[in-house]
Amino acid sequence: MTPETTRSLLERAGAILHGHFELTSGRHSDVYVQKARVFEDPEATMELAREIAAWYPGGVDVVVAPAIGAISLGFAVALAAGARSVFAERVGGVMQLRRGFSVQPGERTLVVEDVVTTGGSARAVFELVRRSGATIVGVAALVDRSGVDVGLPLRAALRIDARSWDPVECPLCADGVPLDSPGSRHLV
Repeated sequence: MTPETTRSLLERAGAILHGHFELTSGRHSDVYVQKARVFEDPEATMELAREIAAWYPGGVDVVVAPAIGAISLGFAVALAAGARSVFAERVGGVMQLRRGFSVQPGERTLVVEDVVTTGGSARAVFELVRRSGATIVGVAALVDRSGVDVGLPLRAALRIDARSWDPVECPLCADGVPLDSPGSRHLV
């Protein structure tokens, strides 16, 4: 699957939005990837998951995804790779494995993220896995919108050039463009 095919799949699902958005990171952007729109189609999700799993021919024992947005993709990648699927959750702002989940020393572990902007969630899960003694085979994402090296062994199905700003520097705020907060961390 090429990046162009991935982009086309996301566009057909209505997952690439343009406007004024508050990202999970707190930054503002003119582009938002509503990955849930593609994840509602199990076959499209599995097509993406098979592609990601194929990047790791040495095999994967366990896939770890940050909750909540990447759980569906992490599960699908684990299914495609014949691996276990677990997810990490923030407890007091710190990523932890809960619900009886664990990653054992030496297990070939893949961190799967949905959309990377700053790399914060992926980095937190990466460090959690690293501390467990597991062998990290990589960090895979559906979309990398960071535009920079986030300091992780990151591979993405699609890289999107999307601007983002600190809220106090956001030109869309300055122009009075209404702000949309579609991410899960912004729910009341």
